[in-house]
Amino acid sequence: MPVELRASQALRLWHDVSLSEVRDDSHDLTQRQMCILLTIYLEPPPHTVRGLAAKLGVTKPVITRALDTMGAMKLVSRHRDPRDKRNVVISRTVDGALYLERLGDVIIARAKELPR
Repeated sequence: MPVELRASQALRLWHDVSLSEVRDDSHDLTQRQMCILLTIYLEPPPHTVRGLAAKLGVTKPVITRALDTMGAMKLVSRHRDPRDKRNVVISRTVDGALYLERLGDVIIARAKELPR
């Protein structure tokens, strides 16, 4: 069943979720980092720096910088592809999965609070 929101409701939801994240002691990700993280967790692997850069329409250094930050937060890990050492494969982590599960719960809770 599709969810129908007016533009003002969608913006309110985005605001309320963002506000929850700012107030929480959790990781503070940029829009780009969040998009990369969601791509890694919502789309089937394998994920590579090259593939993510192509998908998002950004350069490989942009992806690498984001992965450096998210790797330090333990949200993702990466390693060289043993079959092709030129590729860096990005993997999901337990911490990353838990972070996104919690975020999903926040989105659901805030959506339920939206005025109808």
